[in-house]
Amino acid sequence: MSEIIIEPVTRIEGHAKIAVSVGPDGAVTDARFSVTQVRGFERITVGRPMHEMPSFMARICGICPTSHLLASAKACDEILGVTVPRAARHLRRVMNLAQIVQSHALNFFHLSSPDLLLGFDSDPATRNIAGVAARAPELARDGIALRKFGQQIIETLGGKRVHPAWVVPGGVSTPLSTEQRDNILGAIPDAHARAVRTLEWYKENLASWAEEAAHFGSFPSLYMGLVHHRTGNAAYSDGHLRMVDAEGHRLLDDVDPRPYWDYLGEAVEPYSYLKSPFYKPLGYPAGLYRVGPLARLNVVDKLGSPVADAELAEFRLRLGRFPHGSFHYHWARLIEILHCIDTIGQILSGPDILDQDVRAHAAVNNLEGVGVSEAPRGTLFHHYRVDKDGIIQWVNLVIATGHNNLAMNRSVLQVAQRYIKGDEVREGALNRVEAVIRAYDPCLSCSTHALGQMPLVLEIFAPDGELVRRVTRSPA
Repeated sequence: MSEIIIEPVTRIEGHAKIAVSVGPDGAVTDARFSVTQVRGFERITVGRPMHEMPSFMARICGICPTSHLLASAKACDEILGVTVPRAARHLRRVMNLAQIVQSHALNFFHLSSPDLLLGFDSDPATRNIAGVAARAPELARDGIALRKFGQQIIETLGGKRVHPAWVVPGGVSTPLSTEQRDNILGAIPDAHARAVRTLEWYKENLASWAEEAAHFGSFPSLYMGLVHHRTGNAAYSDGHLRMVDAEGHRLLDDVDPRPYWDYLGEAVEPYSYLKSPFYKPLGYPAGLYRVGPLARLNVVDKLGSPVADAELAEFRLRLGRFPHGSFHYHWARLIEILHCIDTIGQILSGPDILDQDVRAHAAVNNLEGVGVSEAPRGTLFHHYRVDKDGIIQWVNLVIATGHNNLAMNRSVLQVAQRYIKGDEVREGALNRVEAVIRAYDPCLSCSTHALGQMPLVLEIFAPDGELVRRVTRSPA
C-alpha cells in the first residue's frame, strides 16, 4: 500500500493535508482530509465573563469573525433572557449578510476562479488571482469590488472590517445614522450589477467544467439550513432548522435549532482536529449531511428577493431540484451574493432601521444559552454554560465547516479515485483533489495562520516503504 500526502492544501483558509492511499494495482483505496491545527477556543474561554464572549469569539477567525460575533451574542441574549430590539435585529442581519458577501467573494474570485478561468491543468505559477487579473481584468475587478462592498458595510456598522465588537449581548452598541444608511444604499446598485455580471459569466462557461461538475463530490446526501418559520425562505440570522434527504423529504422541519444535541452528534477521528457532526437517527458515519450555499439552496423554498429567486429558478431548472454535485457550491455562492446584496437594500429601506433603541440590558437570567446563525460556510452553533455571576463554565462550538467534514472526506476520495492512477500523478490531478475542498470553502484558520509561501510537496512510497516518486510544486 502506497500513500500520497498533499500538505498543505493550498488556496484554502487554514492548515490541512490530504492523505491518499494507493493499492498495489495503482488504484486509490482511501483518502482522508485532515485538519492539522487546533482551535482551542472551547477551552481558553472558560473562566471569562459572559459579556466578553462576542468580541472574544470574533477572534476565532480573521475571515468570518462577524459570523462568530453574531452567534455568540445570540447565545448571550438567551442567557440574559432579553428580547433584542427590532432595529438591532435588523442591523445584525445587515452585518451578517455583508459578511456572507465578502466571504463568498473571497472564495469565488481569489481562491476558486483561477481554476475556473485558467483551467485545472494550467500552469500553477500563474494559476492565482494575479493570473485571473491578467486574463480577465473585469472579472478580477468585480471580485475585489464585491469583497470591498461587504467589508465596508461591516466597517461602517462595527467600526472596523476585521473583528468588530459592535454586536453585543442584548443587541448592538450604537444605532445607524442617516448618513451611514444612505452611503450603504448608494453602493448597492453597483454591487448588484457586478454580481449579475459574474453570474452571467459563470453560466455561460458552465459547460466547460462539465467533467469536474460530474465528479467533484457528486453523491446523494442530507442537507441542512435555517429557513423562515412562516415562508420557508432563506433565514441567515434567525430561523428554524430544516433538514432534507437527497429526494427532498423533510427529516427536520420547523425545528428550534437551539437543542441541536437532540438530532446532531459529534464524532472525533484520530487523524484530524476537525470534529465530524452527523445526523443522529442515521448514526455515524451514515448520517452525513451538507451545509452552506448549496445546502441552503436545496432546503429553502425560495430565497426571498426577486432577482435572486429568478436565478434560483434557473439553477434548479438546469441542475434539478436537489443537485448533489459539490462543484455547484460555486454557482450557489454567486446566487447568495446577489440575494444578500438585494436583501441588505430591503432591510435598510425599512421604516424603523434608524430607531435609537438598539440594546436590551439585563443580568443573568439563565445559566445556559445557544446561539445559531448561518455563516458563509453553513449553520453555526455557539453553546455556553455560565454560573450565577455570568462566568463561562463550559463551551461547545459546532463550526459550519465541521458539518461538511464527512462530505469533504467522501468528496476527496471520489476525486482521487477519478484522477489519480498509480505513482505517476499529474499536477492537474493534485489540483483537482485540492479543488474539491476549495468548493466547500472550509474555514480552518481559527487559531493559527500561515505566513509566506505554501509550496506543495507530495511523496509516493511503495508498499515496502521505498520512495518511488517525489513531486514538488510552487505556491498556487
